[in-house]
Amino acid sequence: MTHPIPRRHVLPLFAAALLAAHGLGQAQTPNFPQPGKPVRIVVPFPPGSGSDVNARIVAKQLQDLLGGHPVIVDNKPGAGTFIGAQEVARAPADGHTLLYTIVITHTQNPHLYSKLPYDPFKDFTPLTQVMKSATVLIANPSAPFSTVKELVTYAKANPGKLNFASYSAGSTSHLNGELLMMRTGIQMVHVPYKGTADASRALVAGDVQLYFDGTSSAVQLIKAGRAKGLGTATPKRVPVLPDLPTIAEAGVPGIDIVGWQGLFAPGHMDPALAARLAGLLQKAVTSPDMLKAIEQQGNEPSGVSGAEFAAIVKSDYERWGEVIRSAKIKLD
Repeated sequence: MTHPIPRRHVLPLFAAALLAAHGLGQAQTPNFPQPGKPVRIVVPFPPGSGSDVNARIVAKQLQDLLGGHPVIVDNKPGAGTFIGAQEVARAPADGHTLLYTIVITHTQNPHLYSKLPYDPFKDFTPLTQVMKSATVLIANPSAPFSTVKELVTYAKANPGKLNFASYSAGSTSHLNGELLMMRTGIQMVHVPYKGTADASRALVAGDVQLYFDGTSSAVQLIKAGRAKGLGTATPKRVPVLPDLPTIAEAGVPGIDIVGWQGLFAPGHMDPALAARLAGLLQKAVTSPDMLKAIEQQGNEPSGVSGAEFAAIVKSDYERWGEVIRSAKIKLD
């Protein structure tokens, strides 16, 4: 038999329940999104770039998931992603400022520069990995080799006579070239260019013989007969180039650090808010529109979030650090 609660206890108990519910609500959604305050996705690249295009698809999907709450893209290009990254690092961790960037910001720049205007770990909360991207080792059609094995044999017989392009010093395309030399003992000359378009033109023109190119442009050059594919710097074959072996399959293991694009929030974010954002972004980056864009670019969708994404960032930070230290590369 139950006993009625005395009237004098009802109000305190009701108030306590309200406070508990309010506290639970705060833990789940700490005042996000705030009315009249748009969510801003900072992209450290210019409008029209691949990352910018992808970030705008994510922004549209996130806006829909937030019931029409404004989500805007704010381009802050320059200085090797420093400008955009620094702005997000200094922003309030309230969910209204996010960073859409590529692998270099958190895993390569910290080793390439003696001083950074941000701490890659303390100043950011990893939310969601959007996609994984490969680099493809391509050669000029007239190069005297057509496989990685033939390349290594030729390079050892002709030390220092091969040139390889990159789309900038310290970029993934540069570091993969350094990694290839480390793993095989060959000697090549690095020729940095200002962007992927210039590097691709140099390869097609024969100014350089080799280039670790992004998947999308590499596929276009290979299919057009303007370059020949030697291998992919990936753990497994790239779906858009199923007949092209990985460099490991070709006999040179250890060149398999994939690139990626991902979303970060400022550091020290409330765990409940970070989890909610990661969940929303996971839906956004695996939406049909995003998956279609990723496929067209020749990349691989991800959607990995939270602690799992943070572990990837940490692992890539350590692996790229080893490469950069061994190659003695500094950009300042």
